[in-house]
Amino acid sequence: LCEADTIGVFQVESRAQMATLPRLKPACFYDLVVQVAIIRPGPIVGQMVHPYINRRAGREAVHYAHPSLEPILARTLGVPLFQEQLLRMAMVAAGFTGGQAEELRRALGFKRSKERMKQIEVQLREGMARQGITGEAADQIVTAIASFALYGFPESHAASFALLAYASAYLKAHHPSAFFAALLNNQPMGFYRPSTLVKDAQRRGVRFHPIDVQRSAWDCTVEEDGAVQLGLRYVSGLRQETGKTMALRKTFLSLDDLVARTGLRRSEVVTLADVGALNAFGYDRRSALWQAERAVRPNLQLTSHNLQSDEDDDAPSCPLRPMTEVERLVADYAGTGLTIGRHPMALRRDALATAGVTRAIDLAALRQGRRVRVAGMVITRQRPGTAKGFVFLTLEDETGIANIIVRPDLFARDHQVIVHEPFLIVDGILQSQDDVTAVRAEAVERLRGPDADDINFSAHDFY
Repeated sequence: LCEADTIGVFQVESRAQMATLPRLKPACFYDLVVQVAIIRPGPIVGQMVHPYINRRAGREAVHYAHPSLEPILARTLGVPLFQEQLLRMAMVAAGFTGGQAEELRRALGFKRSKERMKQIEVQLREGMARQGITGEAADQIVTAIASFALYGFPESHAASFALLAYASAYLKAHHPSAFFAALLNNQPMGFYRPSTLVKDAQRRGVRFHPIDVQRSAWDCTVEEDGAVQLGLRYVSGLRQETGKTMALRKTFLSLDDLVARTGLRRSEVVTLADVGALNAFGYDRRSALWQAERAVRPNLQLTSHNLQSDEDDDAPSCPLRPMTEVERLVADYAGTGLTIGRHPMALRRDALATAGVTRAIDLAALRQGRRVRVAGMVITRQRPGTAKGFVFLTLEDETGIANIIVRPDLFARDHQVIVHEPFLIVDGILQSQDDVTAVRAEAVERLRGPDADDINFSAHDFY
């Protein structure tokens, strides 16, 4: 958690959470409760995030808007983060009754009302004035309470989420194969596509077995050797009923036997062949595609009466040349949305290095303020309402992820490239603080390559 190694971890996997975890450095469960609550529109708009982090790091002294608030805010270093604290502040600093506090709770609840909050702000200021709290202290208290109308967490809610985040982080650290298999079986969910989850798992040492009609269940499973066996659920266009039938029957004698016993459609057989799921019958992918046509259309004459595997020297060989690594990669993304082969960026690393592109894993070792060039597959795009028009990109290469900050004017100028291109090269200035790195983009361009236009991949966009 302190290293923000949280791809796939419940509630703390977003860019903003990853940028805060190394600064907050959670050391106990309550720190995780704070972590969950602090990255919310309420605390962000109320300008509570940086004061809390600075106070925790010892860069800023803990102080309170009024001495009466210390018992309420001491646990969060003088910074109000939870809805319960706001209600207690109103009762102590403004003399709110239980009924008035309940009215405030409703105003901060699911159906938030700006009009009601304005009325309550008048009551707060009048109540604080009666208690002798005016001026800057009153302004700080009102700002803190009003900001929570923009979605702040109750402490109990944050604690419940923190428990799930802790459990998720524990499983990722100690049982990664089971963790990633479970995530892959419960898509769509979370911040990242399955392709990113697989690459993150592989960087952690988790091994994957390819989809195989003889071995795969419908779901992804953890094998005895600890590897994750990809499930048939990831074959694009494969009907669930048919896939589960295949998984139940298993041990098919041949491709003909598979088609006869499962009722596979031509398109399904072609996709299975294209992603290598028929290789267990002794074919490479192109040979399987060749044989698939014969299996689903037995009366069709190709170039031979009975083509067999390339392994059989007595049979005519498939006239189609084997797929190249790039072609297998393109087929993987088209047929499953992911690959367990090399990352697309790894295939072009030599050329990228020559062009001065820095790998994501190497950014942390570079000095703050240095001009850098990074490149990668765009896996997320964000434009938070609290970010004043800034856009945040996450680029993934074979070594990890790089966070990119795009100014509003640059986004407007290069909107089409930033929004629509799956691979980007970014020139910018490295920002590094408290073990958190990002690149402030100065120029963005499309990354061209033999696979860039062919890979069937889309980022998770949050606009």
